[in-house]
Amino acid sequence: MSSITIIGAGNMARGIGSRAVRGGNTVQIIARDEAKAASLAKSLGTDVTTGAWGSAPTGDIVFLAVLFASAVPVAKEFGEALAGKIVIDITNPFNATGTGLAVPDDTSVAKLVDEATPASTHVVKGFNTLFSQILASGEPADVFFAGDDAQAKASVSTLITSLGLRPRDAGDLSMAHWLEGAGLLEMGLARGGLGIGFSLGVNIAEGN
Repeated sequence: MSSITIIGAGNMARGIGSRAVRGGNTVQIIARDEAKAASLAKSLGTDVTTGAWGSAPTGDIVFLAVLFASAVPVAKEFGEALAGKIVIDITNPFNATGTGLAVPDDTSVAKLVDEATPASTHVVKGFNTLFSQILASGEPADVFFAGDDAQAKASVSTLITSLGLRPRDAGDLSMAHWLEGAGLLEMGLARGGLGIGFSLGVNIAEGN
């Protein structure tokens, strides 16, 4: 199984953390609000640990589960503590009205995080097309992810499977922009009447 650190203590952190614990993974929670991190860790299980803000994560895979505007500043703040780690950026850069992306068309939050982290850090985009309610439900769903390092993506794929989810490799990190666009599409569908009880996925016909 994997060892993961989740930076953040919100609904997505709870959903990912609970699935990770059930899947037999080692989990650490780090948040600016140490009391909130401790409360989440306690609710997830007695073996879940916490860490000081800015300290080196114990997990080999680090989830960046913060608001998108904080993703790059947090990556810079942790700095060399992320060296050699796989960092999964789960953020969605929506504009103020939720009708467009708040990053230029030629980049993505994941790409900006990649540029802000040490050269040995492998950034993967993923989990941004899952509502926290889907994670909490325990139901299977597709997780689209993208990254440049094949070994890092293999590790992420193994982790996703352990969470009871289906890994769907979307390609290299340039695809992160389109995954963030898919998150925007999902929000539009939610506002259009589907609500937040659905997930985007693929249907593979048998025999193909």
